[in-house]
Amino acid sequence: MTRTRQHAPDRAPAAPPRRIVLTGFMGSGKSTAGALLARQLGWRFVDVDDVIEAEAGCAIAQIFAQQGEAAFREQERATIARLAAGDNLVLALGGGAIEDPATRRLLLNGGGTLLVHLEVELATTLARCSGTEGTRPVLADQANLAARYQRRLPLYRQAHASLHVDSLTPKQVVQAILRTARLD
Repeated sequence: MTRTRQHAPDRAPAAPPRRIVLTGFMGSGKSTAGALLARQLGWRFVDVDDVIEAEAGCAIAQIFAQQGEAAFREQERATIARLAAGDNLVLALGGGAIEDPATRRLLLNGGGTLLVHLEVELATTLARCSGTEGTRPVLADQANLAARYQRRLPLYRQAHASLHVDSLTPKQVVQAILRTARLD
Protein backbone atom coordinates (compact mmCIF):
# COMPACT_ATOMS: atom_id res chain seq x y z
CA MET A 1 0.00 0.00 0.00
CA THR A 2 1.26 3.47 -0.84
CA ARG A 3 1.03 6.04 1.89
CA THR A 4 0.40 9.45 0.39
CA ARG A 5 0.60 12.72 2.22
CA GLN A 6 -0.66 15.77 0.44
CA HIS A 7 -0.43 19.39 1.47
CA ALA A 8 -3.47 21.44 2.21
CA PRO A 9 -5.68 21.88 -0.87
CA ASP A 10 -4.45 25.47 -1.37
CA ARG A 11 -0.91 24.12 -1.91
CA ALA A 12 -1.77 21.39 -4.39
CA PRO A 13 -2.56 22.36 -7.99
CA ALA A 14 -6.33 22.53 -8.56
CA ALA A 15 -6.20 21.29 -12.17
CA PRO A 16 -4.33 18.30 -13.57
CA PRO A 17 -0.68 19.25 -13.96
CA ARG A 18 1.06 20.16 -17.20
CA ARG A 19 4.35 18.97 -15.76
CA ILE A 20 5.33 16.60 -12.98
CA VAL A 21 8.57 17.16 -11.10
CA LEU A 22 10.05 14.32 -9.05
CA THR A 23 12.23 14.99 -6.04
CA GLY A 24 13.77 12.76 -3.41
CA PHE A 25 17.01 11.40 -2.06
CA MET A 26 19.38 9.43 -4.27
CA GLY A 27 18.11 5.95 -4.96
CA SER A 28 14.46 6.95 -4.60
CA GLY A 29 13.74 6.02 -8.22
CA LYS A 30 13.20 9.48 -9.72
CA SER A 31 14.87 8.67 -13.03
CA THR A 32 13.48 5.17 -13.37
CA ALA A 33 9.89 6.07 -12.44
CA GLY A 34 10.12 9.38 -14.29
CA ALA A 35 11.02 7.74 -17.59
CA LEU A 36 8.20 5.19 -17.20
CA LEU A 37 5.71 7.90 -16.23
CA ALA A 38 6.62 10.07 -19.21
CA ARG A 39 6.30 7.12 -21.56
CA GLN A 40 2.86 6.28 -20.19
CA LEU A 41 1.67 9.88 -20.49
CA GLY A 42 3.27 10.44 -23.89
CA TRP A 43 5.26 13.29 -22.34
CA ARG A 44 8.95 14.13 -22.50
CA PHE A 45 11.25 12.93 -19.70
CA VAL A 46 14.24 15.00 -18.61
CA ASP A 47 16.76 14.25 -15.88
CA VAL A 48 18.19 17.58 -14.72
CA ASP A 49 21.58 16.06 -13.85
CA ASP A 50 21.90 14.64 -17.38
CA VAL A 51 21.16 18.06 -18.91
CA ILE A 52 23.69 19.81 -16.67
CA GLU A 53 26.39 17.25 -17.51
CA ALA A 54 25.67 17.50 -21.24
CA GLU A 55 25.75 21.29 -21.20
CA ALA A 56 28.90 21.46 -19.03
CA GLY A 57 30.67 18.70 -20.94
CA CYS A 58 31.70 17.00 -17.72
CA ALA A 59 30.36 15.06 -14.74
CA ILE A 60 28.64 16.82 -11.85
CA ALA A 61 31.43 15.61 -9.53
CA GLN A 62 33.89 17.55 -11.71
CA ILE A 63 31.73 20.69 -11.55
CA PHE A 64 31.72 20.41 -7.74
CA ALA A 65 35.49 19.86 -7.64
CA GLN A 66 36.38 22.65 -10.09
CA GLN A 67 33.74 25.30 -9.38
CA GLY A 68 32.30 24.42 -5.98
CA GLU A 69 28.80 23.60 -4.83
CA ALA A 70 27.53 27.19 -4.95
CA ALA A 71 28.35 27.49 -8.66
CA PHE A 72 26.77 24.11 -9.34
CA ARG A 73 23.55 25.07 -7.49
CA GLU A 74 23.30 28.30 -9.51
CA GLN A 75 23.63 26.33 -12.74
CA GLU A 76 21.14 23.75 -11.46
CA ARG A 77 18.60 26.45 -10.48
CA ALA A 78 18.82 28.10 -13.91
CA THR A 79 18.49 24.75 -15.68
CA ILE A 80 15.44 23.77 -13.62
CA ALA A 81 13.78 27.16 -14.22
CA ARG A 82 14.32 26.84 -17.96
CA LEU A 83 13.08 23.24 -18.13
CA ALA A 84 10.14 23.73 -15.76
CA ALA A 85 8.67 26.28 -18.16
CA GLY A 86 7.77 23.43 -20.55
CA ASP A 87 4.53 21.50 -20.69
CA ASN A 88 3.91 17.76 -21.05
CA LEU A 89 7.09 17.11 -19.13
CA VAL A 90 8.28 14.80 -16.37
CA LEU A 91 11.36 16.27 -14.72
CA ALA A 92 13.65 14.34 -12.35
CA LEU A 93 15.65 16.58 -10.02
CA GLY A 94 19.02 15.87 -8.52
CA GLY A 95 18.76 14.93 -4.85
CA GLY A 96 20.09 18.24 -3.56
CA ALA A 97 18.13 20.61 -5.81
CA ILE A 98 15.40 20.94 -3.20
CA GLU A 99 17.85 22.56 -0.75
CA ASP A 100 17.85 25.76 -2.80
CA PRO A 101 15.02 28.01 -1.53
CA ALA A 102 14.54 29.71 -4.92
CA THR A 103 14.23 26.33 -6.65
CA ARG A 104 11.68 25.16 -4.06
CA ARG A 105 9.60 28.34 -4.49
CA LEU A 106 9.69 28.01 -8.27
CA LEU A 107 8.47 24.41 -8.17
CA LEU A 108 5.89 24.85 -5.42
CA ASN A 109 4.38 28.00 -6.88
CA GLY A 110 4.79 27.32 -10.60
CA GLY A 111 1.38 27.10 -12.24
CA GLY A 112 0.73 23.69 -13.73
CA THR A 113 3.54 22.01 -11.77
CA LEU A 114 3.00 19.04 -9.48
CA LEU A 115 6.04 18.47 -7.24
CA VAL A 116 6.11 14.87 -6.01
CA HIS A 117 8.50 13.59 -3.36
CA LEU A 118 9.47 9.94 -3.72
CA GLU A 119 10.33 9.02 -0.16
CA VAL A 120 12.55 6.10 0.74
CA GLU A 121 14.24 5.14 3.98
CA LEU A 122 17.99 5.73 4.17
CA ALA A 123 18.54 1.96 4.33
CA THR A 124 16.71 1.64 1.00
CA THR A 125 18.96 4.29 -0.53
CA LEU A 126 22.05 2.43 0.65
CA ALA A 127 20.79 -0.88 -0.72
CA ARG A 128 19.74 0.56 -4.07
CA CYS A 129 22.96 2.55 -4.53
CA SER A 130 25.33 -0.18 -3.43
CA GLY A 131 28.13 -0.50 -5.96
CA THR A 132 27.75 3.05 -7.32
CA GLU A 133 30.29 4.68 -5.03
CA GLY A 134 32.43 5.54 -8.08
CA THR A 135 29.73 7.80 -9.48
CA ARG A 136 28.31 8.74 -6.08
CA PRO A 137 31.31 9.43 -3.83
CA VAL A 138 29.05 10.74 -1.05
CA LEU A 139 28.05 7.13 -0.36
CA ALA A 140 31.48 6.42 1.13
CA ASP A 141 30.88 8.80 4.04
CA GLN A 142 27.80 7.28 5.67
CA ALA A 143 27.77 9.60 8.69
CA ASN A 144 27.53 12.68 6.48
CA LEU A 145 25.12 10.86 4.17
CA ALA A 146 22.73 10.25 7.08
CA ALA A 147 22.99 13.90 8.15
CA ARG A 148 22.31 15.03 4.56
CA TYR A 149 19.27 12.73 4.37
CA GLN A 150 17.87 14.12 7.65
CA ARG A 151 18.54 17.72 6.59
CA ARG A 152 16.75 17.27 3.27
CA LEU A 153 13.77 15.20 4.43
CA PRO A 154 11.68 18.13 5.74
CA LEU A 155 12.43 20.04 2.53
CA TYR A 156 11.33 17.13 0.36
CA ARG A 157 8.16 16.84 2.40
CA GLN A 158 7.18 20.39 1.41
CA ALA A 159 6.30 18.98 -2.02
CA HIS A 160 2.66 18.91 -3.12
CA ALA A 161 2.65 15.16 -2.38
CA SER A 162 4.95 12.65 -0.74
CA LEU A 163 4.78 9.00 -1.76
CA HIS A 164 6.44 6.32 0.36
CA VAL A 165 7.93 4.09 -2.32
CA ASP A 166 10.34 1.76 -0.46
CA SER A 167 8.49 -1.43 -1.29
CA LEU A 168 6.95 -0.41 -4.61
CA THR A 169 8.03 -1.48 -8.08
CA PRO A 170 8.66 1.32 -10.59
CA LYS A 171 5.31 0.53 -12.26
CA GLN A 172 3.54 0.84 -8.89
CA VAL A 173 5.28 4.16 -8.28
CA VAL A 174 4.02 5.40 -11.65
CA GLN A 175 0.46 4.35 -10.79
CA ALA A 176 0.69 6.15 -7.46
CA ILE A 177 1.92 9.33 -9.17
CA LEU A 178 -0.88 9.12 -11.75
CA ARG A 179 -3.47 8.81 -8.97
CA THR A 180 -1.93 11.73 -7.10
CA ALA A 181 -1.92 13.85 -10.27
CA ARG A 182 -5.49 12.78 -11.11
CA LEU A 183 -4.26 11.50 -14.48
CA ASP A 184 -5.20 7.83 -14.08
